[in-house]
Amino acid sequence: MLDNVALKDLWQKVLTPAAMREAVAHLRACHGMSERRACRVLDADRKSVRYRSTRDDDARLREKLRELANQRRRFGYRRLHILLRREGVMINRKKTQRIYQEEGLAVRRQRSLQEGRRDQSACSGAGAAEPALEPGLRA
Repeated sequence: MLDNVALKDLWQKVLTPAAMREAVAHLRACHGMSERRACRVLDADRKSVRYRSTRDDDARLREKLRELANQRRRFGYRRLHILLRREGVMINRKKTQRIYQEEGLAVRRQRSLQEGRRDQSACSGAGAAEPALEPGLRA
């Protein structure tokens, strides 16, 4: 009975190993369950719950990549990767791509000449020959 109450207490489906670790921690803290019982209730592998990542912290690298992306707005991850290499940062291209994506960086698009002309004509009053109508009214 306690197991059903504990499962209903979880707020979402638990799919990823990180979410599973979080769910087990929640059951242990809120319901006073042991790790074994919480894992059994969630059908989680205890090794996955106990896993601690050994990946290095990429904070400096992320900061450097963000700085380069702001300086060179039209450069994608491939060209930024080359710039990082030139500065002595030895990093795999796939890791550069992953961090570039995780940081939400993207190549800034250039405005086309057509858009620039449209904006200028709207500001100069080229379309002011026709009277302005209220929305919903026809001429």
